[in-house]
Parts: sequence; C-alpha cells; structure tokens
Amino acid sequence: MSTENRPTPLRAVVTGGRSGIGQACTDALLNQGHRVAVLDISNDTASQIDSDTQAQLLNLRCDVRDRQAVFEAFAAVQDQWGGCDVLINSAGIARPGPSETLLPEDWNVMVDVHLTGAMWACQAALPALAASDRAAIVNISSVAGRMGMPHRASYNAVKAGIEGLTRSLAVEWAPHGIRCNAVAPGYVDTSFTQLLEESGQLDKAPIVSRTPLHRFAHPAEIAESILFLASSAASFVTGHTLVVDGGLTIDGAWYV
Repeated sequence: MSTENRPTPLRAVVTGGRSGIGQACTDALLNQGHRVAVLDISNDTASQIDSDTQAQLLNLRCDVRDRQAVFEAFAAVQDQWGGCDVLINSAGIARPGPSETLLPEDWNVMVDVHLTGAMWACQAALPALAASDRAAIVNISSVAGRMGMPHRASYNAVKAGIEGLTRSLAVEWAPHGIRCNAVAPGYVDTSFTQLLEESGQLDKAPIVSRTPLHRFAHPAEIAESILFLASSAASFVTGHTLVVDGGLTIDGAWYV
C-alpha cells in the first residue's frame, strides 16, 4: 500500500496502559502505526518518548484519581501531538472480599480508580476530542457490571457505573461528534488474574467449565474489540456495551 492510501495515524490515550488489557491496547495501536499516550501510575518518569518507537509512544506517569494530574497529562498530549482522537479508559484494580467487612478505604479506592478516574479522563479529553473528526471513547466495563458475583460488590458496582457513564456521555457529547462505547470482558488471562488464582482468590476451573468457549480470553482478543469500537468501522455505534466473554453471560446450559 502506498503512503498516500494509508489512513492518518490515530492519536490515542490509554489509561492503565502498562498492564493487562490496557497494555494489549497499547501494543495493538502501536503495531498498527498509531500514536499512543499511556497514562499509568506505574510509569517511572513524568514524561518520556520511548526511543524504540520514536514519537509513537508517550509515557506519562499519572494517578487517574488526581483530577489535576489527569488534566496536566492531557495538556502534555496536546503539546506533543496537537490533539487526541481516541480515549481508552482501562485503569483499574480489584479488591475482592466479603461485603459485610468491606472497609471504606477499599470501597473508595475502587470508585475513585474505575469510575471517577474515567470521568476525569473524559473531561480532560473533551476539548481535543471535540476538535477531532474521528473522536471515540471506549470505557472498560466487565461482565461483573451485569452479574451478581460474591465478594465483588465494589467491582460489580463500579463496572455497572461505567456502563451508565458510557450511555450518558454518548447522548450528551454526540453533538460534539464524539462516540462513547464500552467493552465488557469476561475473564481474561492477565498477570492479575494469575495472581488472584495463585493466592486462592480465584478458581479458574469452574469459570472455564461454565464458559461455552471453555477458556479465558487472551488480552489481545479484548483489545481487538476495543479497537473496533474506536475505529471508523464502528462509526454509527455509540452508547453500546460490547460483551466479549466467550458466551459466559448467555449460557443457559444449566437449564437442561
């Protein structure tokens, strides 16, 4: 393909882009020639261009709970690339435990990282997205947002909140030309789920058994769905949550 026929690279921001699904999104975007700004609390430096990918990757250390830090990170993206076309809100944590002993600090950090952090990123991205003709937000929900799962009350609540936020912004910001969707993964084979399994907080066998495709997803499979919603292939899709769970939430085999 000649360079004249290649689409202009997207300018994407990925929160939580240093691990799990966020890392898979970062890798997929870079592999497709797009530019990616990673906002992640684990980054060591305040701002640096990755030398291996030249100007494609911008690492920004940022705690999404800190509204000012989020806005400063988006200002750095604006200075570096002159705008933003895609926001992927992937920052997240999990703190499973019994609801009756859930501590205020554990509840608050889940709300702040998942839901409040996504809101601050959306607010900070709004001016740049409104100026883009390819503007898209993709939030990361979960099947936990639509299922009752023991010891996951805070996680279930924030993921349901993410889907509500997605629908609201899709309607409110449509006049700006901004599409807002979500992806709700099932169980994904990430380093985090592996740690939960090793610590005894997650039993993989019954989940695999109940999932019609009989496996966990690979992070790259979730990233492909996210990138679809962020692309022009989904140009008339907004306010939608795409469930990518191997059939977990629709399996009715227990009935027979």
